[in-house]
Amino acid sequence: MALLHQGVMSPLEQAPSAPATTEVRSSLFSQRSRRQLGLFFAGAGFFAVSSLITRRSLVRRYQATIPKFYQPSNRPGFQFNGAMEAFEALNIATINVLSLGMMTVGGLLYAFDISSVEDLRRNVQKSLGVDGIRTDQEAEEEIEELFNSILDRKLRKEKRGKETKGKEEK
Repeated sequence: MALLHQGVMSPLEQAPSAPATTEVRSSLFSQRSRRQLGLFFAGAGFFAVSSLITRRSLVRRYQATIPKFYQPSNRPGFQFNGAMEAFEALNIATINVLSLGMMTVGGLLYAFDISSVEDLRRNVQKSLGVDGIRTDQEAEEEIEELFNSILDRKLRKEKRGKETKGKEEK
């Protein structure tokens, strides 16, 4: 009782805060969140499939090394093609790395709250301190100013070079 009078709320008084948890729950299942997590779960699915393919390949290789019942013990009972083995190993490794990378990118997109290219562009511009809204006309003007300054410097250097060459000849 003494705790209730000191500002601690009873469970009945805390009930109105329950909708806040439903807002968090609904934001987890929102369209934006599903789009962000889609790449992660696709990567996780591909990783599971590639793990199964890898396991199946390893079991098949192991079973090929076990000799048959009436097989001589002084020579192997299976044919070995090094090029095909290397090719299959490269394919399996590539699938595993790509699926893990896909899962990692999906997780990073969710962690940094990026669901589209526009979100990514906005975040990069904000972190670099650049204005978020730029038109094509402004970008063209900026590039034009850059080229004009470069060409002006080049012309000044050429003029200096001609002047020094003319003084040396006299």
